[in-house]
Amino acid sequence: MTSEVPSSRQFSGLGSPSGCRTWSGLLWVLLVGFSPSSWAQQGTQPQSIKIEGDITLGGLFPVHSRGPAGVPCGEIKREKGIHRLEAMLYALDQINSDPDLLPNITLGARILDTCSRDTYALEQSLTFVQALIQKDNSDVRCSNGEPPIIPKPERVVGVIGASGSSVSIMVANVLRLFAIPQISYASTAPELSDNSRYEFFSRVVPPDSYQAQAMVDIVKAMGWNYVSTLASEGNYGESGVDAFLQISREAGGLCIAQSIKIPREPRPGEFEKVIKRLMETSNARGVIIFANEDDIKRVLQAAKKANLTGHFLFVGSDSWGAKNSPIQDQEDVAEGAVTILPKRASIDGFDQYFTSRSLENNRRNIWFAEFWEDDFKCKLTRPGIKYDPGRRKCTGDERINRDSQYEQEGKVQFVIDAVYAMAHALHSMHLDLCAGSMGVCEKMDPVEGRMLLQYIRSVNFNGSAGTGVMFNENGDAPGRYDIFQYQLSNVSSPGYKLIGQWTNHLRLNSEEMQWSGGDRKIPESVCSFPCESGERKKMVKGVPCCWHCELCDGYQYLLDEFSCDMCPFDMRPLKNRTGCRPTPIIKLEWSSPWAIIPVFLAILGILATTGVIVTFIRFNDTPIVRASGRELSYVLLTGIFLIYLITFLMIAEPSVAVCAFRRLLLGLGMCISYAAMLTKTNRIYRIFEQGKKSVTPPKFISPTSQLIITFILISVQLLGVFIWFGVMPPHTIIDYEEQKPPNPEFARGVLKCDMSDLSLILCLSYSIVLMITCTVYAIKSRGVPETFNEAKPIGFTMYTTCIIWLAFVPIFFGTAQSTEKMFIQTTTLTVSMSLSATVSLGMLYIPKVYVIIFHPEQNVQKRKRSFKAVVQAATVTTQLSQKSSDKQNGESKIEPDRSQ
Repeated sequence: MTSEVPSSRQFSGLGSPSGCRTWSGLLWVLLVGFSPSSWAQQGTQPQSIKIEGDITLGGLFPVHSRGPAGVPCGEIKREKGIHRLEAMLYALDQINSDPDLLPNITLGARILDTCSRDTYALEQSLTFVQALIQKDNSDVRCSNGEPPIIPKPERVVGVIGASGSSVSIMVANVLRLFAIPQISYASTAPELSDNSRYEFFSRVVPPDSYQAQAMVDIVKAMGWNYVSTLASEGNYGESGVDAFLQISREAGGLCIAQSIKIPREPRPGEFEKVIKRLMETSNARGVIIFANEDDIKRVLQAAKKANLTGHFLFVGSDSWGAKNSPIQDQEDVAEGAVTILPKRASIDGFDQYFTSRSLENNRRNIWFAEFWEDDFKCKLTRPGIKYDPGRRKCTGDERINRDSQYEQEGKVQFVIDAVYAMAHALHSMHLDLCAGSMGVCEKMDPVEGRMLLQYIRSVNFNGSAGTGVMFNENGDAPGRYDIFQYQLSNVSSPGYKLIGQWTNHLRLNSEEMQWSGGDRKIPESVCSFPCESGERKKMVKGVPCCWHCELCDGYQYLLDEFSCDMCPFDMRPLKNRTGCRPTPIIKLEWSSPWAIIPVFLAILGILATTGVIVTFIRFNDTPIVRASGRELSYVLLTGIFLIYLITFLMIAEPSVAVCAFRRLLLGLGMCISYAAMLTKTNRIYRIFEQGKKSVTPPKFISPTSQLIITFILISVQLLGVFIWFGVMPPHTIIDYEEQKPPNPEFARGVLKCDMSDLSLILCLSYSIVLMITCTVYAIKSRGVPETFNEAKPIGFTMYTTCIIWLAFVPIFFGTAQSTEKMFIQTTTLTVSMSLSATVSLGMLYIPKVYVIIFHPEQNVQKRKRSFKAVVQAATVTTQLSQKSSDKQNGESKIEPDRSQ
C-alpha cells in the first residue's frame, strides 16, 4: 500500500510529468465538462490517499473544516476527520488480513478530503468516475506524432462516505449517474431515504426520521407540549426539523412555538436574535436543536450572555450527542440537556491501532503529519515550509494518548461497519459469480454497480460493536439510539449520563434525570398550564396546545374538558365542580329565630283566649257575659283561638295532613272572627236604622238568627276550601328556586306545602272581604252610645286590624325575591294574624274579663228599656253630641232590651 501526492503536472496520478500527459489530463477535464475552481486556484490536484488493491473502494472524509471565504479548506479536524479516516484504513487492514472474508482478494482505496463543503466534495468525487468516462483520444498526438500514453485510472466499485448529509446528497447525485453504490457512516438526513432519487445510497446509521421519532417520544415522555425548534441551514438541520415537525403533527398533542433556522453564514448578532425570538414564547422552554457543533456552541453562548442560564431545556440531535466540544465553557447553560446518539460502542481494537500510529509507521496517511502537529502542538520540519520559531519542534517521539488526550470519535464504529458492509456484499457477490475461482473472476471485472447494490442491501452480519448491520429497502439502518443527559449537580463525575434507549420505542429512566440545581422534577414546557378543578379549556384558535381557563360559574359543573353544563334543578355543583350533588332540603325549624317569635305570641294568645273562654263559661250567666252576646262571643273566641293555632300549623313540618289543615284553618279562624263581628255590627246598624223609621224592631236580631247568619257566612269559606281540596288535593313540594342564590354553596331546597302566594291570598280574601264589610258597618255605627252592645270596641278593632293587614301586604309581597322568602313570609303572616287576633281579644273581651274578675260590683243587671226608649235615647244622645262635642255622650247607661 502506498500514498500518493501528485504534483502540479499530474492529474489524479494519470500521467507522467511530460507535457503530453499533462495536456491529456486537462483534456479529460474538458470532456467531463466541469472545471474544479479550487484546483485552478491552487494550481495543484487535490491530495488523496491511494491504497493499491484488487478492488478499490472510495472514501470521503471531512479531514479539514470548511475554510474562510475564497479558501476551500480550513483547519484539520482531528476526530471527525483523522479518526474516521483511520477507521477506514483500520477496517481495510482487518479485512485484508481475514482469511474468511474476501480470501485472495485485496481491497484498495482512494480516499479524498471533502473539507466539510458540499461543492468541494462534488469536485473531489469526480475522481471516482474517471474510469467510467469514455474518452476519445484519436485526435490527440504528442509532439513526435505518437499517440499519448494515458494510464487507465483505477475503477472505484463503491464509496464509503460522506459524513455530512449535504455532502452525501451532492455526491450521491453524481455517483447515481455512474451506478456506484455509496454507504455513509454519518449522513442522517431523511431526504436520503428517498430511494427513487438516491437509489445507490445506503447508510449504517439510522436516518433522522427515526431520530426525530425518538425525540418526539422523549418530549412527550417529559410531559411537554409546547417546544421550539432550531436548525442549522442545510440538509441535516432542515431535514431533521422537518421530520420532527411532521412526526409531531401526526402524533398530535405537540405544538411548535418557534421554528428558527440558523443561516449557513451567520452575521454578527445573529445568535442574540435567535435567543430573543425564542423568548417571545418564553413558555416554550424546550428547544429541539438540529445544528452543527459550532452553531450549538454559539447558541449556548448567546443564552448565557442574555442571562438565561437554566431557562432553556435543550433536546439535542446526534450532532450534539455526548460531545464535550459544543458545551466547552458553557456547561452551566447546557445543564439538563437531553441528547440523542445512535447506539454505539468503543472499538478496543481501533484504540490499540490508533494509539500505536506514529510518523514512521503511518506514512500512507498523507494528512497524518498535519494531525501530528495539531495534536501535539508542535511543528515539523518539512521541505519548502518555513519553520515557525514560535512553536516547539516535533521530535517524532510523541505518542498518542500519552503526550496528548485521546478519545475515540463516536462514528468510528459506523465507519468500520460501512467498510465491512461493502466487503460482505463483495464477498457474497464473489461466491455467487466466481464460485471456486481464486481472486477476481471475469464476471466481477468490472464489478457491476447495480448488482453490487443488491448484495449490499442483502447483507446481515454482526458489526464491530456486536450489533446487527442490515439495510431496509431504502438503504437505511435500523434505529437504535442511546439517550444522554448532561448533568452537573450532585454527581461524582459531571458529564453525560445514559438515561435511556430508543429502539422502535422509548425506554426512559426518568428517575435518573436531574436538572438545573440538582432538581429531580421535570421542568414544564407547555403553552398553557392545566386548568384548575372546575375550569374548562377555551382553546386558542389555531394553536391546539394553548388555551385559556374559564371557571364553570353559578350552578354549572365541568361536563368535559372543554364545556360546562348546568346541574339538574334539584342539584348543585360539587365544590371542585367536577360533578353535581343533591341540594340540601330545609324547612322552618322550631328553633329558628323566624319561628320563636310567632310561636311565643301564639302561645300567649292561646293562653289569653283560653282564659277568656274559661272566665266566660265560669260567669256565663252574669250580666256582662249575657250583655256581650254569649253565643256570638263563643263563636268569635273560637275564631280567635284558631287564628293563634294556625301559627303552629304554618311552622310544623309539611306533610299531606299538615297541608290540608293549613288550607282549612288558615282562612277559617279569621272568617269565623270577622263573620261574628260583622253579624254584630250589622245587627246594631239595622236596629238603629230601623228605629229611625218605626218602633218595630228589625228582623233576625235574635241570638238564634245571629248564629244562623254567622254560620252561613262561615259556610262560604268552608265551601271554597272543600272545592279547592277537590280540584287540587293537598300535597308537599320541594321548592329549589326559592333559595337559589348566586353562590350554590348556599342553595337549599325548601320543603313546603303546595300553596302559592296567590292561593294563600285567595284563601284569606274572603276573610278580608268580611273584615272590610265589618269595618264599613263599624263606621256607620260610630254614633251609637259607647257602651251599647260593643259597637265602638268593634269599630276600633276593625280600624286597627286594617292597619295591621295594610302593613302586612307590602312586607309579604316585597320579600318575594328574597332567599329568606319562606321564613319572612311565614313569620309575617303568622305575626300579622296573631296581632289581629290579639287586637280583637284585647279590645272586645279583656276589659270585660277585667271587670268580671276585679270589679264584680259592676257586673249587675241594668234596668230594661223598651226598644222605643232605646231608640229615643240614642237619638237624643246623637243630637247632643252634635251640639257639644266636649260633653260626654249618653250619661245614662242604657241596656237594650234583649227580649225583643
